Amino acid sequence: MTDPRYLAAKLLDKTFRNDSYSNIQLSSGLEKSDLDIKGKKLCTAIYYGVIQRKITLDYIIKKYCSRPIKKMDSIVVTILRCGIYQLLFMENISDSTAVNESVALAKKFGKTSAGGMINAVLRNFIRDGKKFVCTGEKFEMISERFSVPIQLAKSLIDDYGEIKTESFLSHSLVDGFTYIRRNNLKCTDEQLRKSLDGIKLNTNDNICYWFSGGNIINTDAFKSGFFHVQDLSSQVCCMVLNPSEKDLVLDICSAPGGKTFTMAEMMNGSGEIHAFDLHEKRVKLIRDGAERLGLTNIKAETGDALKFNPELPKYTKILCDVPCSGFGVIRHKPEIKYKNLSDFESLPEIQYNIAENALKYLAVGGEMVYSTCTLRKAENDEVVKKILENHPETELIKMPEIFGKKIENPVTLFPDEILGSDGFFIAKFKKIY
Repeated sequence: MTDPRYLAAKLLDKTFRNDSYSNIQLSSGLEKSDLDIKGKKLCTAIYYGVIQRKITLDYIIKKYCSRPIKKMDSIVVTILRCGIYQLLFMENISDSTAVNESVALAKKFGKTSAGGMINAVLRNFIRDGKKFVCTGEKFEMISERFSVPIQLAKSLIDDYGEIKTESFLSHSLVDGFTYIRRNNLKCTDEQLRKSLDGIKLNTNDNICYWFSGGNIINTDAFKSGFFHVQDLSSQVCCMVLNPSEKDLVLDICSAPGGKTFTMAEMMNGSGEIHAFDLHEKRVKLIRDGAERLGLTNIKAETGDALKFNPELPKYTKILCDVPCSGFGVIRHKPEIKYKNLSDFESLPEIQYNIAENALKYLAVGGEMVYSTCTLRKAENDEVVKKILENHPETELIKMPEIFGKKIENPVTLFPDEILGSDGFFIAKFKKIY
């Protein structure tokens, strides 16, 4: 059977070298392996943990290793990161096991000569009580403590202040809940709970549920279309738009379709949703998901969100969930936080242009939600401000209460505000003439 630590290190090395998406990399690796459930859990914990804590782990390595990280073999660095992560953050793994397995990994990867150095670094860390003290100026200490690039830490603090930023970054390092949306067209609350017997489901409304841990994608309930997996913040986004059976809805950037599915279920399978995405491969994800869930009120087609299509009708509700930097979801996709902010400089213009194009499809009296899964005000508040300045025919309107809570318009959701949701931004417009 495959060694879970070996697979974790192999996938991590590939992820860091190829700058690939963690969820895709891990899913592919686990699917091809012969690991049992216990092995998959260990592999997953080490894999995501090392990505989440990479800067912190590297800070410790620099303290105990005389050779610069950039001059070390990448797989040796990965083995050290995995070893220190187990020592510092995995209480169920003994120190001796973490050290011995790390040394063994060096041999398995053909780096036997590095075994002595790996052993020395890890054992010296243990002798010092497995403690590390963040040093340097404020932003360096935040970077080392929360494993976030200094550039991103500064950007978030500029937007939200130090207390709010540190709270968000702290939440990004702990396991959150898994949220699912019950398909009211396929099952009742009782049927869902019975089909997922053994999993403790929590809910406020018998539609949105959350639980800790566990992979439920392979269950019969999922295959039968009883639910789809969707973070609470994305569900809130759909609740804010609040489509009804009488609406004609446009989801202009739909794939992979989670929000489309939620809206279709909110509409009780009636009305009609036109869901578009640029690539046929991604549109197929929407079609396949709609078929599994039995949602016949969704029409998914390819379409460019930046180009106006005069053949489309006017819509009473539009969801404009635009491409973004994704910093609100770094708990689930931690590799995103290591990207350079300069990679996202062109996004606000693209986001504005998509929103402006979407408004052309909105009927007078109709409502549109602009949303992102990032926290950067340049992609959120500034884009909304530009829309209002350039489109006097639109106005921000009152938000509905969500789980009994009044929310502002626009609103930036943080994990500590609504049941541990991802970071998210939502603004709701109405076309008044």
